[in-house]
Amino acid sequence: MNEQIPNRFFSSHATSGAGGAGSTAPGPVELNPQALQALAHLRNDFISPRMLCGVWRLGEAALIFVVGALIWAAKDAAPEGDMVWLAATLAGSLAASAILASAHAYELAFLRRGGLRLWRVAAGLALAIAFVAAGLGFLRPTGGEGFPILGWYLCSLTLIIPARLVLALNLRRWARNGRMERRALIVGGGKNAETLIRGLEMQPGNDIRICGIFDDRGDRRSPPLVAGYPKLGTIAELVEFARRTRIDMLIVTLPLSAEERLLVLMKQLWVLPLDIRLAAHAGELKFRPRTYSYVGTVPLIDLADRPLADWDGIAKRCLDIVAASVAIVLLSPVIIAAALAVKLDSPGPVIFRQKRHGFNNQAVEIFKFRSLYHAMSDPEARQIVTKNDKRVTRVGAFIRKSSIDELPQLFNVLRGDLSLVGPRPHAIHAISSRNETFTEIVDGYFGRHKVKPGITGWAQIHGWRGEIDEPEKLVKRFEYDLYYIENWSLLLDLYILAMTPISLVRTKAAY
Repeated sequence: MNEQIPNRFFSSHATSGAGGAGSTAPGPVELNPQALQALAHLRNDFISPRMLCGVWRLGEAALIFVVGALIWAAKDAAPEGDMVWLAATLAGSLAASAILASAHAYELAFLRRGGLRLWRVAAGLALAIAFVAAGLGFLRPTGGEGFPILGWYLCSLTLIIPARLVLALNLRRWARNGRMERRALIVGGGKNAETLIRGLEMQPGNDIRICGIFDDRGDRRSPPLVAGYPKLGTIAELVEFARRTRIDMLIVTLPLSAEERLLVLMKQLWVLPLDIRLAAHAGELKFRPRTYSYVGTVPLIDLADRPLADWDGIAKRCLDIVAASVAIVLLSPVIIAAALAVKLDSPGPVIFRQKRHGFNNQAVEIFKFRSLYHAMSDPEARQIVTKNDKRVTRVGAFIRKSSIDELPQLFNVLRGDLSLVGPRPHAIHAISSRNETFTEIVDGYFGRHKVKPGITGWAQIHGWRGEIDEPEKLVKRFEYDLYYIENWSLLLDLYILAMTPISLVRTKAAY
């Protein structure tokens, strides 16, 4: 696998006090009262439009299959054990899903409007069932053998059409009360922002809700109110705002000609796990159609995509739950033995708890077997553990070297704080052996928090774990973390899990 990790928006070389909201952590950013009021009006019980459309598509395919299977089970003419009809229903349900998707019948605008548009659903379903039936030889000119095909179609349609009408009513209701929407923040005010907002408001079926405008410029160049939407703060405050609530998208309204300013903005914004788009309505340059994504007819240029969005996130979470549960069962003798050894070796609690950076830079509490003497446990990681550290107990030295001290984090995985695979979570106040904070060493350090941290990771299986006694070690760890985020797949996760035991045998940097 390619291990070089170039990135457009950050410098991977060690820096000293690099500027930008994404690179340093001078302390929590305070939001102004207007931004806090806007936060208070945003609901947390939301429904993701993309997730709902995907779930609906799966649900309809399953419904078509179940109806066909029930008809097959009740069909007296079918020989006992004949599976041809059942295979046809499976093929028909998959074909219907593909045909309806190609007809845009699973897009949010289509699902929301319903009504007369539902003829597309009837036609698409008829085409799928007729195609599969003809291909498998089920349609015959005589006898009653054609009835199951007609019954399959009519029964499926009788269930699908009312369900879609009910869904359309609910979608409109959810849009009104703020549960079904894509939340967007506008980056940059002025005339360009006003043009973008007016264009979005004119789009029928638009599901984007603009939550506010953020701009570093003063009120003279960037008015405090644009098209009825308030300016809520600076770009640094935008980063804090996006970490306190669900935001789906950032739309930058600067022109393409402002290249230097765009690069500065992206170095601040790319650390957020969000879709970042550049408004293209005001640009004079025209690109190939595939360059753009659209909200209705409003063109946007994709600058960055949220990692592990929607189905990818669900697939990874399912892997975490299944694999962590199996690991806890299989490793329970090791877990119990380690707990007893820690308890007998030195006084103090068996489990050590520590606050670490989690997803989107939020603090999470992780569990480990205690490996230091209780009086010297240092929960804020003010002093890094080094080779032959006197604070480490006899049992602690072994469980740290073998990573057995990490096993309680399997319960963090089940709680949803961690993933099995991801960038290793660093302590919030962690420093290197040279007393440098990690944000001082790596420009854009918080970009590694765009996914959940993991018990193991791409950097760890390549040997980048343990003491940070040289800046280059953290830089390499950071680069490997970014590679993982930008190239994630389930196969990559499985590969990392398979290689983790081998890497533990090879490592020499864990103390």
